Amino acid sequence: MTSSILGPLNGPQKQAVENTEGPLLILAGPGSGKTRVITSRIAYLISEKGIPPSRILAVTFTNKAAREMRERLDMLIGNLSQYVNARTFHAFCASVLRRDGDKIGLDRSFTIYDRDDQVNLIKQVMEIEQLDPRRFTPNNILNAISTAKSQLIDPQMFLQQSSTYIQNVIQASYQRYQELLNRNKSVDFDDLLMLTGKLFSDDPDTLNWYQNHYTYILIDEFQDTNTSQYALTKQLSGKHKNICVVGDPDQSIYSWRNADIRNILSFQQDFPGTKLIKLEENYRSTKNILDAAYKVISTNTNRIERGLHTNNDLGTPIIIEEAYNPDEEAQMLLKEIQRLKELHNYNLNDFAFMYRVNAQSRAVEEGCLRYGIRYNLIGGLRFYQRKEVKDIIAYLRILANPNDEVSLLRIINIPTRGIGQRTIDSLVQFARSEGIPLYSAIQAIADRKLGEEIGDFTSRTSKSLRGFLDIINSLAKTSQTTPVAQIIDQVADITGYKAYLYKDKELGRERWENVQELRSTAMEFDKMAPEESLTSFLEGIGLISDIDNLTENEDAITLITLHQAKGLEFPVVFMIGMEEGLIPHIRSMENPEEVEEERRLAYVGMTRAKERLYMTRSFNRFFRGSSGPTLPSRFLSDIPVEITDRIVKPEPNRIARPTISNISKNNSQTSNNNLPELKTGDKINHSKFGEGIIVSLTASTAGDQEITIAFKGDIGIKKLLLGFAPIEKID
Repeated sequence: MTSSILGPLNGPQKQAVENTEGPLLILAGPGSGKTRVITSRIAYLISEKGIPPSRILAVTFTNKAAREMRERLDMLIGNLSQYVNARTFHAFCASVLRRDGDKIGLDRSFTIYDRDDQVNLIKQVMEIEQLDPRRFTPNNILNAISTAKSQLIDPQMFLQQSSTYIQNVIQASYQRYQELLNRNKSVDFDDLLMLTGKLFSDDPDTLNWYQNHYTYILIDEFQDTNTSQYALTKQLSGKHKNICVVGDPDQSIYSWRNADIRNILSFQQDFPGTKLIKLEENYRSTKNILDAAYKVISTNTNRIERGLHTNNDLGTPIIIEEAYNPDEEAQMLLKEIQRLKELHNYNLNDFAFMYRVNAQSRAVEEGCLRYGIRYNLIGGLRFYQRKEVKDIIAYLRILANPNDEVSLLRIINIPTRGIGQRTIDSLVQFARSEGIPLYSAIQAIADRKLGEEIGDFTSRTSKSLRGFLDIINSLAKTSQTTPVAQIIDQVADITGYKAYLYKDKELGRERWENVQELRSTAMEFDKMAPEESLTSFLEGIGLISDIDNLTENEDAITLITLHQAKGLEFPVVFMIGMEEGLIPHIRSMENPEEVEEERRLAYVGMTRAKERLYMTRSFNRFFRGSSGPTLPSRFLSDIPVEITDRIVKPEPNRIARPTISNISKNNSQTSNNNLPELKTGDKINHSKFGEGIIVSLTASTAGDQEITIAFKGDIGIKKLLLGFAPIEKID
C-alpha cells in the first residue's frame, strides 16, 4: 500500500506525507500538487499508521475542494474515505453547533442566514435605530460587523473600543442585529466560527471531546484564514499538536474578507517545533508562464522566499496586447478563441476570461450573446438567489424554524392571501411591543376569540392569518419524516405556488423549472442521505458557494473574477483590463501592503494558465462613472520582454474602424472557410436556430464578419459572428 501512496510523489511531497507527528507547515506553490499531498497524507495515516479515519479532520475553504478531496481519497483508500471528516470551516462549525450549541444557549434548529437574509435583517435594524440611509448603507454596516466578528469582537467588546460617532452607530447596530438573530433562532456565517470558538472556550469538556476525537488535523489554504479560524485551529490542535497546514502566502488575496496573511507567516513562531516543507515544482504551467508569474511576485517584500520550477515545456510566449476599448478587447479575444479552436482543437471550456471587478464582464458577455457563444458567468445571479428558489427555501426554513422572521416576512403573502404590507408592518410592530417572535404574534392574532381585541387587527385579518397558519401546520405535520423532495411538492401544491408562478405567461415556465431543479437537488440529497432531516438539507444548501456550482464538463467559456479563480486552472487564460486603477485597484494605490496584495492577485491569475496566457488592456475605459485614457498596469513591466509577444497598437486619437474592403481578407481566418460565399438574401441552416435568411453582412472590429439572420418562428433576428456561427448554406 505504501508504494501506491508514495510512488507518484516527488521528494518534498513524500516528506510532507511521512512527517505525520507534530506541527507541519507545507508551503505549496501554485500547481505543486498540494491536493495530492493532502489526500496522500490522509491515506498514509490510515493505511500505514493505523489511524482510524474518523479521527482525521480535513478542513478546506470551498465545498468543491472538499468534494474533490473525498473523491481522491476514495480512489486511494476506497470506502474508508467516507469516515474522514473533510469539509469547510463553516460546515464543520455548523455540525459542532448542531450537536453541542445548546450548551451556550443556541437552539439546535437554528437557521443559517445568507447575505440577502442579513441585508434584510440589517434593514430592520436601521429602521429601528432610525439611521439615515443616505449616510449608512446595509452593506457597510454588515461589513463592519463581519470584520468585528472575524476578530472575535462581540458587541460588548466593540462598545469598549468605540470612540467616535460612526463607531457608536455600528456598535448599536451590531447589538440590535444580534438581538434579532437570537430572536429568529438564526446565525450568520461569522457566527458559525465565533460561536464554535465561544463553545470551546466556555465548555472545556466539549473542547476536550473534540480534541480527543480529532487527533490529526489538516487545513488547506491556510493563508486565507482569519483571526477566528486561527483561534479554532489552536483550540482543536491544543492537545495532540498534530496539526498540518498547507498554504501559499503568495496567494493571500482575501484581506477584504478579513483573511490575515500573518497567520501563515507566524505559524512557526506560534507552534514551536514546526517542520517546514516547501513544494516548489509546478506541474500545471509552461516554463514561460511560470517565469513570468515569478517575476511579478518576487517584487513583493512581505513573503517567504522560495523558488518555483517546472519540467514542463517552455511553451508559447506571454501575449500582451492592447485594444482601443473594452468592446474591441473582448471581440479580439473571442476571435482568438476561434483561431485556437481551429488550430489546436480546444473546447470552449478550455478558455477563461479573468478580471479584477465584476463590471468588466459586461463587454465579454455582450460579445458572447451577440455572436451566440456559450459562456458560464461565475458570480452572476446564483441559482439559490433566484426569487422562486428563495421563496420555496423560505417555506422550508419556516417548517424547520418558525421563528425565522426573515423567511416568514418573505412568504407570508406569497402567493397573495390578503395579508398586505400595512398588516405586515402592524404585525412586526405588535411582536416588538410584546417582545415575542413574529410567528407567535401571528398565532395570537389568528387565534383570538370573536370580539376579542388585539391591537387594531380586523376579523378579516385574523381569518387571513389563520389560513396562512393552517397551511404551515398542514405542511409541518410530516416535514420531519417526509423526504425533502416530497416536501417541496407539498409546498408548491398546498400553497398554490405553482399556479402563482404560471400567472406570469412569459417567465412562469422557466421559474417553475428552477423549482424543479431545486427538487432534483433534494432528490439527490434524499438518495444520498435518507436518514437526514430537512434541517440538514437546508444547512447543506446554505453553505454552498458560487464556485461550487462551476460545471467543469459544460462546454462554455468561463467568465470569472481573479478572486474567484483561485484554485482553478484552464489551458488558456485571458486576463483583461491590465490597467492602473483596475489592477492594482485604485483603492489600493496609497497603501503599500494593499499594492502587494494586488500583485499577489495578478500572480494568482497568471498561475491559473496551463498552456497559454494573454494579458490585455484597453486604451480607453468607462469606469466608475467616467471615461478616459488608461495606463498599462505596472505588473506588465515586471515580465521579461524575451518571454513575451507584445502586440502594441499606436496610441489612438479616435477608434479606427475596419472597412468593408477588409472583409474578404478577414474571411479567410474564420472557422467557416469551407462555406461558399454568402450574400444578403441567402438561405442558411443554423444547428440550433434552424432555417433563416441573411439580412446583412458587415465587418466587425475583431476582423470577422458580423452576419444578421432572420430566423423562422419565435427565434426572430439574430446577429452572429461568422467565425463562430454553426451554419450551412441552403441551395
